[in-house]
Amino acid sequence: MRLGPKRVLILYGGIMSIDMSNLPKHIGIIMDGNGRWAKKRGLHRTFGHREGTKRVIEIVEACYKLEIKSLSLYAFSTENWKRPESEISKLMDLLIYYIENQLEKIKKNNIKINVLGDISQLPTKVKLSVERALNETKHNDKMILNIGLNYGGRDEILRATKLVAEEVSNGNMKLEDITSDIFENYLYTSGQDELDLLIRPSGELRVSNFMLYQLAYSEFWFSDVLWPDFTEEVLLSAISDFQKRSRRYGGIDE
Repeated sequence: MRLGPKRVLILYGGIMSIDMSNLPKHIGIIMDGNGRWAKKRGLHRTFGHREGTKRVIEIVEACYKLEIKSLSLYAFSTENWKRPESEISKLMDLLIYYIENQLEKIKKNNIKINVLGDISQLPTKVKLSVERALNETKHNDKMILNIGLNYGGRDEILRATKLVAEEVSNGNMKLEDITSDIFENYLYTSGQDELDLLIRPSGELRVSNFMLYQLAYSEFWFSDVLWPDFTEEVLLSAISDFQKRSRRYGGIDE
């Protein structure tokens, strides 16, 4: 990869051009396809999750190099509790492993970890590991790494609504004072840029309850690539396509 003030050129059997002046500020990724990746190879689903963790490291590093301000990764949804207990346990172990092995690098690179979701329901050892990462990176400001844990977009909106209602009930806010800007302060992504680009690998064409409020004007990018095969090159393809789109926000092209 060669970085320049305006362009980044990548050679992968060809040349891909990325406009460094038109990068998405906030990228969200629904990490999907681990189980199918393993099944295709005759392996247990756990092997797919393990390989998927490697892609997390690669994609975080790629976004860091590109100076993406926020990266949101959907790791574990409120619906994922329906999965077999053994699989959930392995997922939680992988989360702890990722934090323990990457935290020092994350701190060194000035990345702030932020959680989307209610971590109070996570196993104690997982919750303690996550809380440690949150505490030790809370002052970092180079990039925000949002991790969706026990997260659902509907739950997030409901939670924010209840918090705003509580403020009104306590006399801290008037009903007429509530605006979209005020409401967004009660979301897990408070203070961050809007979600510019939502990426979903694995061939599924749905958002699966991810960042429902934030994706109002997101550009969607779908791929048949399974998450364990989602490389930096695929990410750059998504960004390149994003840069070719006209974002009108309800208006018209000049």
